[in-house]
Amino acid sequence: MAEEKRVDTTSGIVIKEVYTEPSGMNELPGQFPYTRGIQKDMYRGRLWTMRQYAGFSTAAESNKRYHYLLSQGTMGLSVAFDLPTQIGYDSDHAMAEGEVGKVGVAIDSLKDMETLFNGIELQKITTSMTINATAPILLAMYIALAKKQGADLKLLSGTIQNDILKEYAARGTYIYPPTQSMRLITDVFEYCSKEVPKWNTISISGYHIREAGSTAVQELAFTLANGKAYLKAALEKGLDINIFARRLSFFFNCHNNFFEEIAKFRAARRMWAHITAGLGATHPDAQKLRFHTQTGGSTLTAQQPYNNIVRVSNQAMAAVLGGTQSLHTNGYDEALSLPTEAAAKIALRTQQIIAFESGVTDTVDPLAGSYFIEALTDEMEAAAKIYIDRIDAMGGSVKAIEQDYIQQEIGRAAYAYQTAIETGERIIVGVNKFTQPEEDHGDVFRVDDTIRKQQSAQIEALKNSRDNTIVASNLARLKEAAKGTENLMPFILEAVENYATLGEVSDALREVFGEY
Repeated sequence: MAEEKRVDTTSGIVIKEVYTEPSGMNELPGQFPYTRGIQKDMYRGRLWTMRQYAGFSTAAESNKRYHYLLSQGTMGLSVAFDLPTQIGYDSDHAMAEGEVGKVGVAIDSLKDMETLFNGIELQKITTSMTINATAPILLAMYIALAKKQGADLKLLSGTIQNDILKEYAARGTYIYPPTQSMRLITDVFEYCSKEVPKWNTISISGYHIREAGSTAVQELAFTLANGKAYLKAALEKGLDINIFARRLSFFFNCHNNFFEEIAKFRAARRMWAHITAGLGATHPDAQKLRFHTQTGGSTLTAQQPYNNIVRVSNQAMAAVLGGTQSLHTNGYDEALSLPTEAAAKIALRTQQIIAFESGVTDTVDPLAGSYFIEALTDEMEAAAKIYIDRIDAMGGSVKAIEQDYIQQEIGRAAYAYQTAIETGERIIVGVNKFTQPEEDHGDVFRVDDTIRKQQSAQIEALKNSRDNTIVASNLARLKEAAKGTENLMPFILEAVENYATLGEVSDALREVFGEY
């Protein structure tokens, strides 16, 4: 008798050949613990937000791409910032050389923010900003611009990522030590709960954990463990969980294993509902896990790049079947460069075809009750819970990161995955099977290095035209406040409204907090 073939998910969950037990799924969407979706009618009532991530070169160049995406039917903007902006350096700083405008847009001051959103009414769109260490500064600039536009801040909506814990664990764009970083994050929670109540003050990100090489179970576990740490930090600051937990959102990756990804999203909602309830949340909106999804950047291949259109479609469909609230689909050429306009359009059309042609939006959680999906959801939850219990025993995510536990677990998983590709145990079409000689890929998007000179000239002109005495006074007040316990957001807002640069504000905090 032939030996039964063993099939595993990327997280090592064994997939049975057939599932025969009844699922016992009698839960309804929109009801605790929300396994089947956070809304009763899900996409029958309202489609997910089709949000395309963009930002490169100067604010003026990015502004053109935003107008293009909005004209093509994008429903929300998602801003990518360059590395100097992410780690608190102005474009004219020595550390910024070679990086200005490369992986996102360069924002040095409120002037750049004004250019970035020129012709776009902030009150009428939602904006997601992928920014962490400098999130309070970029949010302050966004609020300052909204005020200049005459917007009602109570109606301003969007998201800042503001998730510093995963930076220490997986990505590296942190500035200050963990304790001081957590203070800045909870200052944003507190400020927005009063001043900008519709703003999502953190997007707890599993995306970068997965991009660093974690399994799906690790992405689920480490993201929710980080979420728990933020809840506890806010509770310690005296915030009401029933108010601030409504403004938390999550950001997940969607990889190639179709059913594992769907089960991951369903398990995430159920687990978060129990975590929040366990910490005292009684309002349904404080128990619901709302999330944005981006298709897996690390799954895209430079070999045979058109294959990526199929990968992205597969991943986008899994995210929709998993119940995402918003979605970004990657351009097929992103393993080669930032996406061209043509690739960005195909990526957006992929979402529109799923939404309007596939029929998957016709019923809520269409795979519910599948023996396989229900069993896989349960197994993802059980496997993730083992990790969370281990992290809790260490004293939570901050302690687990300080002890290098999360980083080492991700590193082990990344090594195992890459080894499986190199031995041929895991097949990547066009990379280790069905290969062909490399061909010329034609147009790829390139960012011109001269933009650093442009940005530097603009900073110099800004410093010559603003009131430097007021800026110096604002920065001194910010430093003084940082030594105490006051909320720092009003001080940051005042400084950027007077055109203090991102680097100047970051340096003022570096002087008090130090660097990690």
